[in-house]
Amino acid sequence: MNITDYILKEIKALTLNDSVFKAYDLCKNLPITHIPIVVNNKLIGCFAEDDIQTTENKEVKLSEYTHLLHQFHTNTKTTLLDLITLFAENDCNIIPVLDENQNYIGYYDLRDILDVFTDSPFMHQDNETLIVAKSKSDFSMSQVSQIVESNKAKLLGLYVSKENVDNVEITIKLSSEEMNEVIQTFRRYDYSVVSQHEDDSYLEELKDRANYLRKYLDM
Repeated sequence: MNITDYILKEIKALTLNDSVFKAYDLCKNLPITHIPIVVNNKLIGCFAEDDIQTTENKEVKLSEYTHLLHQFHTNTKTTLLDLITLFAENDCNIIPVLDENQNYIGYYDLRDILDVFTDSPFMHQDNETLIVAKSKSDFSMSQVSQIVESNKAKLLGLYVSKENVDNVEITIKLSSEEMNEVIQTFRRYDYSVVSQHEDDSYLEELKDRANYLRKYLDM
C-alpha cells in the first residue's frame, strides 16, 4: 500500500488575498475543519473553520487574520500511524501535504486514512486482541514479543494503549491456537491481563473456586 495514493486535490487551497467570505462559503459547502493557505505554492498555515465562522467582517482579506493560522502538515514519507496521530493531535479532518521541496501538493482526508487503517491486515486478519499491563520500570516491547512467539503464536502488532506515572497498558494483536498458554505466560512474567478471554483457564479456575465457596457457605 502506498499512502501517497490518497493525497487529494479536490479542495483548492486559498491565499491571503482571498476574502474571509470565500473561506466561509467553502466551509459551508464542505465538511472540513481547516482550510490550507498558500503563498507561491508554499503552505503558510491553516485557518480553522471555527475561526472563520466567528469572524464578523467577512469582506476583509484573510491576510488580516494571519495570527489565527494553525501550523501543521505532513510530507510524502509519512506513515499511516503517524498520520492518524497527527489528525488526533490537531483535532482536524484535513492535513496538508508538502513535497521534498516544501511545496504544497494536496491534503489527506481523515475518512480515507481511517478506511485504509480499518482495511489493513492488522485489523482484519483472523486474530485475537490481548491487553496486558505492567509497571513502567519492568516493561519492554522485546519481552512482550518474546512471550508471544515463545508460545508459537504469531505477533501481528502491538502498541501502548494507556499510560500513567507507574504503569503501561499494551494492546497486542496476535494469532494463536493456544491462547490460554500465551495468557498464562504473561501472568508468570508478572503482567496483569486486562482483557477477558474464553480460553483463560485461570479465570475458569477462579469461577470454580467461587462456586465451591458459595456452596460451602450455603451448607
